[in-house]
Formats: sequence, C-alpha cells, structure tokens
Amino acid sequence: MTSFTTTATVDDPRMSLGDGGILPPVLSDGGDDGFEKPDYATRLRRARLGLLVALTPILMVFVSFTSAYIVRQGLPTLDPQTNLLVKDWIPVKLPTLLLVNTFVLLLSSLGMELARRQFRGEAVLASAGTASKVSSGEQNKMPWLAMTLVLGLLFLFGQWTAWRQLAASGFYVSSTPSSSFVYLLTGTHAVHLMGGVLALFVASIAALFRRALATRSIVIDVTAWYWHFMALLWVYILCLLEFAR
Repeated sequence: MTSFTTTATVDDPRMSLGDGGILPPVLSDGGDDGFEKPDYATRLRRARLGLLVALTPILMVFVSFTSAYIVRQGLPTLDPQTNLLVKDWIPVKLPTLLLVNTFVLLLSSLGMELARRQFRGEAVLASAGTASKVSSGEQNKMPWLAMTLVLGLLFLFGQWTAWRQLAASGFYVSSTPSSSFVYLLTGTHAVHLMGGVLALFVASIAALFRRALATRSIVIDVTAWYWHFMALLWVYILCLLEFAR
C-alpha cells in the first residue's frame, strides 16, 4: 500500500486577527513602550481639560458660600436675654488695604499671562525645529514668572495684614455672622491661591533645571489659567463683601 505525504514550507509566517490577515497598526517613537507620545497641542488640551475639571468643585464651593452669605443676612437670631428674634447682622467695614491687594493680584495676573505667552511661543518654535531662535529667546526673556511669584506672596502677606487690621478693629472670626463670612471667604480664597503659589514654585524649578520646553510650557499654561481664575474670583469676593451687605 502506497502513502503520499505533502511537505509545505512557510518562509514568511503571518499573524492574523481575522480573515484579512491585517495586523493592527503599531505606533512607536523608538521607545520600549511601543506607543507614540502625544504632541504638544494634544498634551496642552488634555492639561486644560484637567484644570477645568479641578476648577469646577472650587467654583461650586464659592457659589454655596455666596448663597449662605446672602440668606444669612436676612435671618434673625434668638436673643437669649429677651427671647426675641433680633437682627444681628452688622456690616463689616473692610480695610482699605484690600484694594491695594486687589491691584497687586491683578498685576501678578498680567505678569502670569506674559509668562504663559512667552513660554508658549518658545514651545511652538521648538516644535517647528527652530532651535536657534528658541535659545536666543531664552537668553533675552523677561523674568515674568519670578515677578508673578513675588507678587503672589506679597498678596498673601497683604491679606494677613488685612486680617490683623480687622482683628484690631474688633472684628474677629466669631464676633458677628458678617465677620465670620469675611474671614471664611477671604481665607478660603487665600488657601486656594497658595495652591497656585506652589504651582509657580514647581514651574520655576522646572525652568531652573532646564526641563523639556514643552513640559515647562504646559505647566506654566495651566498655572496661568488657574491664576487668572483666582484673580477673577477675588474681584468677585471683594464686590460681594462690599456691595451685598
């Protein structure tokens, strides 16, 4: 009985995910992970989206504070001595120093915007491959970032001085409901602004150690928009305390 056998040789084996025998595309920039890193515009867009998500709860906190501030003005309280409902809302005379602090914060916001545009322009030139223009621009750039950091610290010191002036005039945290709201609104804003100051420290350290230009630009861009938000929020708080009383 005769048997026949067939031998087949495959020189180029192919992997297939289906009938078409087409492999999925592999995006690689030469690294070990096998995936291409997103470009500058994509990273910037993602960072701004993350900032927007982070700012939403902060905005909601101050919206709730505003509602409580307005409602509490019209609510009477029970006097324990007479057992009568009396109005205990005493408007607080805000220190004039708060206007100076407002000017300092707005000036720092201007410096932050100039720093953002400066680093963004350098990042765009670097992505276009004009390294000579970037190096010459880094040598001649103005220290807007350092100016913003100094002005931010000056604003926080000014807020501390304004609180001491309020205490010297007899308005402490628990003196009246109106003084409690003044400390609550201004103090909460100062805490969030300290987060922006820490971000400025991080951006300054990144610039000092010559990190990647795109990374520095993204950090400064997100910090700048956060700083602008804090500046506008402070103007809103000051108007609320001054006119809604």
